[in-house]
Amino acid sequence: MTQLAQRTQRIDASGIRRVFDLARSLENPINLSIGQPDFDVPDGVKKAACDAIGAGHNTYTPTQGIAPLRRQLLAEEKAFTQRDWSEQELLVTSGVSGGLFLALLALVEDGDEVIIPDPYFVMYKQLVRFLGGTPVYLDTYDSDFGIDPDRLAALITPKTKALLINSPANPTGRILSRSELEAVAAVCRKRGLLVISDEIYRHFAYGPMTSMAEVYENTLLLAGHSKSYGMTGWRLGYACGPAPIIRAMTMVQQYSFVCAPAVTQYAALACPQVELGPYIDDYRAKRDLMVSILGEHFKLAPPDGAFYLWAEAPAGYTGTSFVEKAIANNMLIIPGAVFSERDTHFRICYTVPDDMLRKGAELLCKLALD
Repeated sequence: MTQLAQRTQRIDASGIRRVFDLARSLENPINLSIGQPDFDVPDGVKKAACDAIGAGHNTYTPTQGIAPLRRQLLAEEKAFTQRDWSEQELLVTSGVSGGLFLALLALVEDGDEVIIPDPYFVMYKQLVRFLGGTPVYLDTYDSDFGIDPDRLAALITPKTKALLINSPANPTGRILSRSELEAVAAVCRKRGLLVISDEIYRHFAYGPMTSMAEVYENTLLLAGHSKSYGMTGWRLGYACGPAPIIRAMTMVQQYSFVCAPAVTQYAALACPQVELGPYIDDYRAKRDLMVSILGEHFKLAPPDGAFYLWAEAPAGYTGTSFVEKAIANNMLIIPGAVFSERDTHFRICYTVPDDMLRKGAELLCKLALD
């Protein structure tokens, strides 16, 4: 029997995928588990994709990405972060997940430590472990899911390779304020520490949103189109950061993904013509609806952005046991232990029609009172 690589024993199957598999076994569940927008790719972007196929843009592209998309992204990042990024500081990737994988492949060696605020996106812990690194968890529960700079400083050791942050955050919906990011930057600057900043939800911000790259020069920024334009299956993201890191990620991409999907790159040239305001307003209204109903019965993390609510399980329940109760009532949510070293919370995704949201929120309140 073929012996699997030891690295495969360091990671677990995604708890989110287990819930997705369970969804197929339930009949018409109230499904508040799926973390992707419920709107379709805008028509202009679809047309650009079809035109690209018709024009024969179906082959490999340069590993770094097609030139017009790179120019577009550099201009957008200058406007967003107020930084003049050079061509050597940008790489088009196969989604933000692909960019994160390339970054950690290029940076993490056996024994390296990566500081990860807890709660965290499920992939962070698993990828660091898969590559032989050690996740070091920065507890944020008693700091309103922000980052305490003193606590961060205490975790940094000679083995620390990077701090990995996510704002707006999955699963909490928390946005780190400019002052919080500046305090983090002061700690990292003093210690010469790289910050990897996952900003895939940056457009889903219902208040001020500051990029880590605005306040700290040694930032590797990861962003993309998947969430903002409903393109989750099209796999398009990009990385901006120090040229040596981008150069190493590019080399790794040559021997892995090769390039981001060609058709998606050409389609993304139409994205600046899309007005995102109505989509963002719709999700703000969905958030407000859920908070208005759930806020009376559940303690929620600050719902500043993204499209998630991070709710504390009622007294007498763990996050997992409350999710099991919800599933028994034909409702799907995600247990917090998937995203955390604690099992006290659960995650709700509010990217479904309002009638289902209301029905789901009312059921959760009923279960909390039972």
